[in-house]
Amino acid sequence: MTDPRPAQLRALLLTHQPVGYREAGHLEAMLALLDSPGDSLSRLHFDPGHFTASGFVVSPDRLSVLLVHHIKLGKWLQSGGHVEPGDSNLETAARREVMEETGLEDMDLMGLLDLDVHRFPERGGGPAHDHLDVRFGFLAHSEEAAVGDGTSDVNWFPLAEVAAWDDRPSLSRPAKKLLVIGC
Repeated sequence: MTDPRPAQLRALLLTHQPVGYREAGHLEAMLALLDSPGDSLSRLHFDPGHFTASGFVVSPDRLSVLLVHHIKLGKWLQSGGHVEPGDSNLETAARREVMEETGLEDMDLMGLLDLDVHRFPERGGGPAHDHLDVRFGFLAHSEEAAVGDGTSDVNWFPLAEVAAWDDRPSLSRPAKKLLVIGC
């Protein structure tokens, strides 16, 4: 039986309007990966990489975004990670990752928010490779987040502050989008 997720992902990507040349390039790379051989949803697909899913979670008052301090990378990031075989689609994978890393479960989907391609370093016997990250926006019903799987801390950051992190476009670009749409 053929995995329906790549076709679902292609349809989702084709609905997305990238903002700027960088995100447009990310979209091109994602569509090209879907056309290449192999299972691009598998964490074991290293050349050039594989899809991941993440969630930018906005607070109920729509003023803050939840970030996690990633243990292995030592950085503040949005919740996210690998697509697992049991995930029915990338939104499901992003929701699962948010729940595992922060404990938040009660969220409304705001839609596909952003696309990003970034290099993941060599780790645990796996080579350096690209993570082609499909990012969703979620509106939380509660700010009751907790440290979870792979995280050393969780914190709500003012959305306007994250949008101003011009040295971190992977975070500032989606935060700017969330400010523009008014969450």
